[in-house]
Amino acid sequence: MTPLPTRRFGGFLFDMDGTILSSIASAERAWTAWATRQGLDVAAFLPTIHGVQSVETIRRLNLPGVDPVAEAHALTEAEMLDVDDVDPIGGAGAFLAALPPDRWAIVTSAPRRLAEVRLKAAGLPLPGVFVTAEDAERSKPAPDGFLLGAKRLGVAPQDCLAFEDAPAGIAAAEAAGMAVVVVSQTHRHPMDTTHVMVTDYRDLAVEWDGASLKLDHRV
Repeated sequence: MTPLPTRRFGGFLFDMDGTILSSIASAERAWTAWATRQGLDVAAFLPTIHGVQSVETIRRLNLPGVDPVAEAHALTEAEMLDVDDVDPIGGAGAFLAALPPDRWAIVTSAPRRLAEVRLKAAGLPLPGVFVTAEDAERSKPAPDGFLLGAKRLGVAPQDCLAFEDAPAGIAAAEAAGMAVVVVSQTHRHPMDTTHVMVTDYRDLAVEWDGASLKLDHRV
């Protein structure tokens, strides 16, 4: 069995795409169409889109005559219309339902409207604390989103456990001073990481003692 963190935590923070739900097919369809219109090498470009705000992905391309804000908005609209195969990561629904509502948050690089549509499509609950692209001054891999999530939970960052799947998000959680669990269900290639790695949530349980959370294996 995968060794899990042995310490207790004040709060759990979850990335969304690739961590509690899978929207890869939907996102890549929209981005493939966009990249094709821009004349990009689609196969080389697609791996760069995950875990980062759309506007930042477009901005760093430095494409002449392209307005990153307008293009990101159009991509969001396209992705919101394409959610038929957005599904929860294995066991995510039951795992989130077992957490005290005021002790977990979602920290995502997606815009709020898109995040809400995807959570609904995956049958997952909206969190009490929800940090989206509009809330964080800097996108992942900067720690801003995770730090804000911890602040809104009322928990010190070092007392939080972050669940992530992408390198940018992992780096953001590390920079925030948080322990990290890497969720690998959507990974196409093995990831080299020093953090605890789990496939999904089906074999995970949480112990709540009224003050703190502990991650454990399901009996």
